[in-house]
Amino acid sequence: MSDTALNWVALAVTVVLFAGLGYLSVSKKAGFSARVLIATALGIVVGVAFKEHTDYVAAFGDVWSNAIAAIVVPLLLFSVIASITNLGESLKLRSIGVKTVVFLLINTATAALITLGLALLFRVGQGFQFTLPTDYKQREVPEVLDTIVALFPTNLVKNWYSNQVVPVVIFAILVAVAYNQAAKTAKGAAAVHPFKAFVDAGNVVLSKATQIVVGFTPYAVLALIAAAVSNSDVAALLPLLTVLVVAYIAMIIQLFLIQPLILSAAARVNPVPFFKAFWPTGVVAFTSESSIGTIPVTVRNLRANGVPGEIASFVASLGANLGMPGCAGVWPVLLAVFAVNAQGISYSPAQYLFLVVLALLVSIGTVGVPGTATITATSLFAAAGLPIPFIAISQPISQIVDMGRTALNVAGAANTAVIVAATEQELDQDLYYGRKAFVDEDANDDELEAVGAKQAAPIASAVPAAGESSKPSALAAFQNGGSGNLLSFSPSSALEGTGNDDQCGIHPGANKDADKKD
Repeated sequence: MSDTALNWVALAVTVVLFAGLGYLSVSKKAGFSARVLIATALGIVVGVAFKEHTDYVAAFGDVWSNAIAAIVVPLLLFSVIASITNLGESLKLRSIGVKTVVFLLINTATAALITLGLALLFRVGQGFQFTLPTDYKQREVPEVLDTIVALFPTNLVKNWYSNQVVPVVIFAILVAVAYNQAAKTAKGAAAVHPFKAFVDAGNVVLSKATQIVVGFTPYAVLALIAAAVSNSDVAALLPLLTVLVVAYIAMIIQLFLIQPLILSAAARVNPVPFFKAFWPTGVVAFTSESSIGTIPVTVRNLRANGVPGEIASFVASLGANLGMPGCAGVWPVLLAVFAVNAQGISYSPAQYLFLVVLALLVSIGTVGVPGTATITATSLFAAAGLPIPFIAISQPISQIVDMGRTALNVAGAANTAVIVAATEQELDQDLYYGRKAFVDEDANDDELEAVGAKQAAPIASAVPAAGESSKPSALAAFQNGGSGNLLSFSPSSALEGTGNDDQCGIHPGANKDADKKD
């Protein structure tokens, strides 16, 4: 059978599987989380069965990724402005900002230290021989000063077009601060009120659009996983198997051991509910390989679990670009030790620890730069005087590791958001521990009735009850309610069979979006 025919067969099989996923959704036989898990397994099967013949299947995932990418920048623009205008007090904004940066960098530092220890333990790179690929082109390392200057917007449309998040966020912060200054007087508040109404309305509309796109996540996961498995070159992976294994061990330890410890110590909450709710978001990040594209999913997840919208939006947007434990902590340090051992370079303990310091510095110095993992690795190699061509040999495993890197980056941002909310006394613990359902204020009548029925039945909990937060939301239309599921649509007619309480099947827990980091 020809390659074209096999691609068509793979597409036909995938469409049938899509129909099955649709049936599970409409019939309510499987919730959102279950369908994502099923889609992951089906994607692996399709990828193995149609090796190197999933071009047409991959198109579904590409369309979904493009739709997410199209929404992210305008969503951030509106949500950050809405968040900060609701925060109001500059002192509180400063407190949230400082805590966000500190805990994001703590995540990066611990990830780098864990990776360093594992890389030395497994002696990554010792005895490794390689030939530099002939088509390898060294990526330019931007000067720190140039990077800092580039963070500030010069052409917002160009930044929007290029999915450059940091300049957009900085512009949004400037506009929001200006609004707060103008609204200090009664006359000024009356003058800028229409602007605030416009921002809040835009925020609601874009958030709703995001919910619709995210509702197609199981189908996108199937397509993306199938393409990734189908196009993997197993032979090219074997020489780098140790690097691949150590990378995932480091990320697993950071995700399931270190982050829970940081969360419980800093926020004084049980980390188990966080990880139960986070895993669907982690699947989206893992399959899309896009931290920025996952931002809407992350924000929705955080809000459904008690983090105020203003904090969720602010931290998630910064966390997609700053203090990335996967791209700036694990990857550059692992490759650096690999190069040191492969070259037989004599390194002292102080020099190894200096690699961790460099990882923290480059995580700040390359914020918002496309291809972050490669750029951070290149920056660290250049600063440490290591042979940059060694980075080229990681390319056969780069995409596979990028899945884990992205999931870890998103988890670090979400973890930080919960910590910031808890330390600011803004975390709604009833939502966090699942003692009440999450409903959007603009939910439809069916959703509100369903949630009301759920709340009528008491939920047993060993955790002491906490007062419900009464603070105004950064997303005024979103903060105070909560649907029993995280991605419920309103109006329900957006997707037939998915607009009621059981849509997406996520209860006090949630999902949101990402932009590719490598």
